[in-house]
Amino acid sequence: MSEMPQKKEIKSAKKGLKPQNGLKPQKGLKIAKRSALPPFLALEVMRKATELAQAGEDIVHLEVGQPSSSAPDAVNRAMMEALKKTPAHGYSVAFGVLPLRERLARHYAEWYDVRPHTDNIAVTVGSSTAFALAFLSAFDVGDKIALPTPGYPAYRNLMQGLGLQAVPLAAGPEQGWRPMLAEMENWAELPDGLMIASPSNPTGTVLEDSELAEICRWCDQHGVRLISDEIYHGLVYGKRADTALNYTKNAIIVNSMSKYFSMTGWRIGWMILPDDLVAPVEKLAQNLFISAPTPNQLAAIAAFDCTDELDAHCQRYAQNRDILMKGLPAAMLGGAAPCDGAFYLYADISAFSDNALVFAEGLLAGEQVAVTPGIDFDPDNGHRYVRLSFAGRTDDMHEACKRIHRFVEARRSDAA
Repeated sequence: MSEMPQKKEIKSAKKGLKPQNGLKPQKGLKIAKRSALPPFLALEVMRKATELAQAGEDIVHLEVGQPSSSAPDAVNRAMMEALKKTPAHGYSVAFGVLPLRERLARHYAEWYDVRPHTDNIAVTVGSSTAFALAFLSAFDVGDKIALPTPGYPAYRNLMQGLGLQAVPLAAGPEQGWRPMLAEMENWAELPDGLMIASPSNPTGTVLEDSELAEICRWCDQHGVRLISDEIYHGLVYGKRADTALNYTKNAIIVNSMSKYFSMTGWRIGWMILPDDLVAPVEKLAQNLFISAPTPNQLAAIAAFDCTDELDAHCQRYAQNRDILMKGLPAAMLGGAAPCDGAFYLYADISAFSDNALVFAEGLLAGEQVAVTPGIDFDPDNGHRYVRLSFAGRTDDMHEACKRIHRFVEARRSDAA
């Protein structure tokens, strides 16, 4: 009987009548201000390109950092085995199944000669969840985080949604496409945190070991929390990139199965946590996400024994990079970032346009080549750049070069 008045009140509200308790109704249903984030343009371009492909257009996809290869065969087989086991269909503990965390610890010993304790390893729902946990556990509303720019837009947008201040740290051509610690020392106050990514998205910049070591020392000396994005490790066209874990025990390390392991849709990432953040992150993970998908975790263990297959993908990316570097218009390459890692070319379009968004839209509409405008990565100077992903098929790289040449020549003719 006690539920009847509630039902009547809800019905009255639907009719626009005042509640019977005399309370003044709200003016309208609220939408949180924190949700008013800028769009992730790479995904917006992908959506438009997908719509055109579904309409029959022949699209060359260079817009999204997603390997065209699938997960290793051993991982797919491991998934089929995992699905046969009842425990694989339930939750895991918040930090993930122990066999995966043990394999991750061994991976660090094999690749970097440092072995984190399994208690400090948190398996997450992709790296995106890891960044949310990092920001929530290490910073309070209003805290400032130095963010090398150009950089991955979701960092900046997520910080905004959580009430943090992203403070741009120039890492453009004048700085050799890498963050300069000296700039922060000239600021009125030090930031609470510093984000770095090596290899970087969108530039492909890889920090030297000495540079990484200096950043870690500086953060420790100045009490600045370091977050090191290492999700493109394994995709380096030279000496293997080192982990910040070799230089500090205070940083948050983030990595993922998505890029090197070709498992973007599996949504498995991980964090290596300093001791003081283990308990805070675990409580946040328990309440926000419970756990990463258990079958995916169990299958992912097999990926670490597939390095021959995965390194072959990296060799293909290197070949694709060379095709773009030789085949694109020379004017796009003079001011381009070095792309020593990851699978991106951050190309300079200033010879053809001062509006990267218009350039990208025109290229997609006119030649069916999808690229990401640089303003996604740098709101102030990104109008001069577009990001091209060379993670796709080699044939697509050749075709992209032909179409882009045709597009810029047409723009020159129109300008004349």
